Amino acid sequence: MSFQSTSIRALRFPVLIADIGGTNARFALVSDAHAATQVFGRTDTSAFAGFTEAANQMALDKTSLLPRTAVLAVAGPVTGDKIPLTNADWVIEPNRLLEELGLETVIVLNDFEAQALALPGLEGDDLEAIGGGTALDFGAKVVVGPGTGLGAAAMVHAQDTWVPIPGEGGHVELGPVSEDDAKIWPFIERQEGRIGAERIICGAGLLRLARAVAKADGAERDFSSPEDVTKAADGGDEVARHTMDVFARALGRVSGDFALTFLARGGVFLAGGIPPKIDRHLKDGPFREAFEAKAPHSALMKTIPTYLVRHENPALEGLASFARTPSLFAVELSGRKWERPAQDRAAG
Repeated sequence: MSFQSTSIRALRFPVLIADIGGTNARFALVSDAHAATQVFGRTDTSAFAGFTEAANQMALDKTSLLPRTAVLAVAGPVTGDKIPLTNADWVIEPNRLLEELGLETVIVLNDFEAQALALPGLEGDDLEAIGGGTALDFGAKVVVGPGTGLGAAAMVHAQDTWVPIPGEGGHVELGPVSEDDAKIWPFIERQEGRIGAERIICGAGLLRLARAVAKADGAERDFSSPEDVTKAADGGDEVARHTMDVFARALGRVSGDFALTFLARGGVFLAGGIPPKIDRHLKDGPFREAFEAKAPHSALMKTIPTYLVRHENPALEGLASFARTPSLFAVELSGRKWERPAQDRAAG
């Protein structure tokens, strides 16, 4: 892999940035390297036929600035000139966007790569610590985000540069550990014979887990949405409370696995749509205990901090940081950057 950050010292402004998840798409604009991020808001991806329609109505119709560059983060691997989203119907076609939106350059990154790009700049009220540990300034950082799916990425510091490491960590294997797990796991619906972390640790996974817990507990419940489960847990329902404990424990286990994989002395950060909505179950539940239970390295795990990300739009802010100063990040752009021919740019 050859990093190309040195070949892009600066992007051409204004820069349209977008965070496109399985459920929501968020848009913002960075007018120049010193300007604040102008956030336009979010929309359901299902409300528009595709990116161009959403970008026009949600962002471009609200500004007189015409972007020359677009930097997008998408929920799915970036492979080829047609990029389907993992949990939505949109297909991102950068070459079409160059023409339809009059852009000079389109860069497409993974959505959790964008989350990772935000990590070095998060501070103060952007974060809430869960448990102990102290972050090392240039230690590796990991972001884990349950939402529509389960995303994960790392940020590693090397040669005075932050290097984002995207991946599909949400699909790592998740097996039973405790006696409680052993009772529940046989009732979890499998995907091609396996239980990946995303089968449990996401919105649909929470509902899937609640059905399994109810069966294991010999109870009957009719939860129709993830919100039903969390509301019932807050109201004292035993099956729902049990479900939230298992969910928090599973998230702690997977987060701890990633912390060990990258030796994340810079901290593990919980992002995505779900953690802020279940913060009580993460702070008061078994999340941190499961995170630290990594014998023979439990003592090491106690030194690694975990944080709840409180920033409203961390992925947009990560993309904005890259847009302002791309030279600070070693972002792999091979196969992920599209440009109009130089003569077309000159003519425009």
